[in-house]
Amino acid sequence: MDFTLFLHAIIMGLVEGITEFLPISSTGHLILTGELLNFWTLQKRELFAIAVQIGAISAVVYEYWGKLWAAFTGFFKGDRTSQRLCINLVVASLPIVIIGLSFGESIKAVLFNVHTVAMALIVGGFIILWVEKRQRTKIDHPISSSHSLRSGDTVDTISFKQAVIIGFLQCLALIPGTSRSGATIIGGLSIGMSRKAAAEFSFFLGIPVLMGAGMFDLFRQRHSISLQPDVLVLLTGIIVAFISALLVIRVLIQYVSKHDFTVFAWYRIVFGLVVLISAQYINW
Repeated sequence: MDFTLFLHAIIMGLVEGITEFLPISSTGHLILTGELLNFWTLQKRELFAIAVQIGAISAVVYEYWGKLWAAFTGFFKGDRTSQRLCINLVVASLPIVIIGLSFGESIKAVLFNVHTVAMALIVGGFIILWVEKRQRTKIDHPISSSHSLRSGDTVDTISFKQAVIIGFLQCLALIPGTSRSGATIIGGLSIGMSRKAAAEFSFFLGIPVLMGAGMFDLFRQRHSISLQPDVLVLLTGIIVAFISALLVIRVLIQYVSKHDFTVFAWYRIVFGLVVLISAQYINW
């Protein structure tokens, strides 16, 4: 048994769990970490990335099970709040499903490389800084003093239009290094959603998108899993990703209630520059 392989699986699982719900790109970090560790073969590395994403998104299901089940059952009972949330999740999921199925393999072939990841990290960092600057301007110059709930104040009040916009913004995550969470959370802020609503909607949106795509890809690549050690490596990554993602979800919801995302923007910019410079001297 190769214990180094299991150690690498633990590291990759941690990377996925920590980065999946932060606006810093889990896919980008997995690509870079996998290259640095020379983790598994390229084909099995891609399979591992799919598996640990399922582990991470399972943490959302676990953490929000009560609300998700209430929304699901409420939909069939005619509860309008539940129906709004469910419809919004379906609508916001459609664009990336359609584009991903149509162009996903071509995008992987062309864009899944270190330089694309680095540039997407940097550009995304500056976009976050720009959105946060706009948010501070709104706080300093509020439009209304009304205390009534507006569209996007909570995850239950997100409007159909906001859901559609978030759905198309999520498609940017097909570019490695962009960050699905970053595109949806920061995108939500830019169209008037509260920080908590944007974060929670991003979490929920990951369930049909990542879980569905993950199960589909695992089925297509099932023949790549050839030996019992392969299964154990995958399970190790899934479990580690689940536990670390669960902790991140809980911390992030507390964090966004008091802080903005500027620190993540600067992290993206610095990390992207380090990767670009390192790529000149390391054979990634």
